[in-house]
Amino acid sequence: MLSSAISVLALAATASAHIVISYPGWRGNNLVTNETFPYGMQWSYPCGGTPVTGNRTYWPTTGGAIAFQPGWFQGHATAFVYVNMGFGTDGPDGGPANMSFPMIHPFQILGPSKNPYPGTVCLTQVPLPNNVTVQPGDNATIQVVELAVHGAALYSCVDITFLEPGDERIAEVNATNCYNSTDIGVADIYTITTRESGSDEYRVSAAHPAISLPGLSASLLGWLPLIGAGIWAVL
Repeated sequence: MLSSAISVLALAATASAHIVISYPGWRGNNLVTNETFPYGMQWSYPCGGTPVTGNRTYWPTTGGAIAFQPGWFQGHATAFVYVNMGFGTDGPDGGPANMSFPMIHPFQILGPSKNPYPGTVCLTQVPLPNNVTVQPGDNATIQVVELAVHGAALYSCVDITFLEPGDERIAEVNATNCYNSTDIGVADIYTITTRESGSDEYRVSAAHPAISLPGLSASLLGWLPLIGAGIWAVL
C-alpha cells in the first residue's frame, strides 16, 4: 500500500480527483489525468480506475477504522460521502463483483472553501454491512464514494483481508493516521417528503401538517428543499 503520509500540498496542484484513503490503506494513487482517463481516474466506477492490489491491508472481522482525505481538488466545498464494501475476487477487475453493501449511512462533508484543502475525516469504528459475517482470511474491498455538488461521483478503494481483532498484523489506529480535522465539518443528510408515493397530496414542509396543493405542479414543488444539515457524530 502507498504511504498515508503523501503530502497534500505536493499533489493538490495537479490532482484531478480528490479522495485519498489514509487508513487502513489505499489501492493506489489515482490522482491522475491521462489519455485513458482524460477527466481523471477517480470518476471511474468502482475504484477510480485502479486494479486490485497484490498487497492487501489487514482489517478486523468485526469492523474497524476508516480515514480519508477528501479535499484534493477545487470546486467541492461540500460533498456527500458513502462507504461501501464488496466481497471476494470474482469481479471484472479481480475485485468484488458487487460493491453495493453500505457500511454506514451517507453523510455530508463541509469543507473550508472551494479550493483544494488539507484535512482528514476519521470514522473510528465502521461496522460490517448489515447481516454480513466474515471469517479470517476472507478478502473484501472497501469503497469510499464522494458525490460532488454537480452529481458526479468519485471512487477510491482499499483491498483488505480480514483478521481476528487484536491480530498484530492489523495496523494500529492512532492520532497520526485517523483524526478529524477542525477545518472539515460534517452534517446529516435527511429528506423532507413533499409527496408520498401513491398520493396526490403535497406537503410544504416536514415540520407542518400535510397540505393539499392541487394547483401546484410537481415540477415547481421539485424546488422545495430536500437536504438539511445537522451534526453527525463520526466518533
